[in-house]
Amino acid sequence: MNTARLGKIGIWSMELRFGDRAQAAEAAGELEELGFGTLWFPGGIGGDVTGDFDRLLAATKRATVATGIINVWKHEPREIADWWKGLTTDKQSRVLLGLGVSHSPLIGEAWGHPLAVMRKYLDELHKDGVPGDSLCLAALGPKMLELSRDRTAGAHPYLVTPEHSRRAREILGPGKLLAPEQGVVLENDPERARTLARAALDHYRQLPNYTNSWRRLGFSEDDIKYTSDTLIDGLFAWGTPDKIAERVKAHLAAGADHVCLQVVTGAGLDVGAARPAWRALAAALL
Repeated sequence: MNTARLGKIGIWSMELRFGDRAQAAEAAGELEELGFGTLWFPGGIGGDVTGDFDRLLAATKRATVATGIINVWKHEPREIADWWKGLTTDKQSRVLLGLGVSHSPLIGEAWGHPLAVMRKYLDELHKDGVPGDSLCLAALGPKMLELSRDRTAGAHPYLVTPEHSRRAREILGPGKLLAPEQGVVLENDPERARTLARAALDHYRQLPNYTNSWRRLGFSEDDIKYTSDTLIDGLFAWGTPDKIAERVKAHLAAGADHVCLQVVTGAGLDVGAARPAWRALAAALL
């Protein structure tokens, strides 16, 4: 894949996968017309991820469709490879397969060493004909970033800061994709904005991959334990669309090629609640 096709700004959305299907298809088409280069959707819980790819590819004409991420414990490499090889060349060029190793508390006894598991998965995809430049990895720590550099198009970090983008670029070097996710809350009231962000972050605070990443970025044990304002303000951008744009520019200045924005609305999987925010962000950023 030509990673320039991703554009500078994308949308990362649970609503596009799990919300009302008709509304999601209509919204995907609008997001493309607004100018967002890539539509990202989650795949961590498994399910019909290739079917959801097909829906979003059908709803769009030009945008890249990417996973953030396919859980390698939930899908066999052959399943993903057979689906990818069945796509037309045009659709293959619009697909970015983001892969991740998930988290030991969620996988349980089957859990294996993350790097070894990911290397094996990549070996199988390569053997089945999926090129590395159609893949990226959910990489937070240095070793997974190195693997993303060496075996795929690059990295898709989640719940990170612009400082992480700076460190990741140092490891990835030039020419490799760096596409961080950035949570955003279009809310000017600090208490309301942070309340929404805390609710969105609560699940992730239980997962060691993320807490270890935040410690490496300098957040304290108390920041993590009590979900401090410092942690919230570091991981989420909130306020006006122009304030959100400042955070996006910080990631890009630190070395990111593409920033995908995940809007926190507090309305669950309601596609309709997210669409006004997406339009406001497009007006400020695109």
